[in-house]
Amino acid sequence: MSTGAQNDSQIVIITGMSGAGKTVAIQSFEDLGFFCVDNLPPTLLPKFLELMKESGNKMNKVALVMDLRGREFFEYLFKALDEFVEDSWATPQILFLDADNETLVRRYKETRRKHPLAVQTGLPLEGIENERLMLAELKGRAQILYNTSKMKPRELREKIIAEFSANKQAVFTVNVMSFGFKHGIPIDADLVFDVRFLPNPHYIDHMRERTGLDNDVSTYVLKWTETHKFLEKVTDLLSFMMPHYKREGKAQLVIAIGCTGGQHRSVALAEHIGHYFEKDYHTRISHRDIEKRKEIKP
Repeated sequence: MSTGAQNDSQIVIITGMSGAGKTVAIQSFEDLGFFCVDNLPPTLLPKFLELMKESGNKMNKVALVMDLRGREFFEYLFKALDEFVEDSWATPQILFLDADNETLVRRYKETRRKHPLAVQTGLPLEGIENERLMLAELKGRAQILYNTSKMKPRELREKIIAEFSANKQAVFTVNVMSFGFKHGIPIDADLVFDVRFLPNPHYIDHMRERTGLDNDVSTYVLKWTETHKFLEKVTDLLSFMMPHYKREGKAQLVIAIGCTGGQHRSVALAEHIGHYFEKDYHTRISHRDIEKRKEIKP
């Protein structure tokens, strides 16, 4: 592998205090396109990094969570990090998440979890203090330190995106999907719009076996006054909602447009809505049921 490809690699080791936000952090790295591994034992780090090196560009962005669950192996972590600094093909960064004791105690009480290091009294503060001592050396070696005491999850996510995103902008994807109600509503849809009230090309003989991707079908669906009104109202509503979804840290918005069979009206309208927003957002258009050619019943 060339030196240039190696230098493009990003390796982030996420660690820190339990309750400081490692779950939010790993989810944020997933949204940024990182290959993520939770609770990787430090003994496996050298082998993992070697596999990453051999994979070329297939695994050039990796985020690994390591915490006190692998506490007996931290000496291996320091050794592995030193070896890879000497190797110079990539330099792992340590992101350490911290918070004050009062905040961590409150978070443990809210989740009703028992701290794994509270072995004598069973109280969260005991475990927190033990963990802080255990992680002191690792914290000292961290290149990036976030104190999340006063951060909301959304704010931590925005901070990680600002630090690690290639374009320094929040990743927000608008997925516009067509579907047929006869095949079920998509379970991952955030917003569902029913367009079965619009005139149905299925009843036009030469359009029955075509789809909303064909010009004559799309023209038919889009020519009606009620279609124009629907698109005007829906695009206005979505234009209002999308910036707020993005501001709250949502990674993607799935908009499902449904007709009876998912081949005519919903397809044409999903195409129209998706292209309408592509100038302002990273937009994907998909048609779940377009290949299902069974007879559609009104």
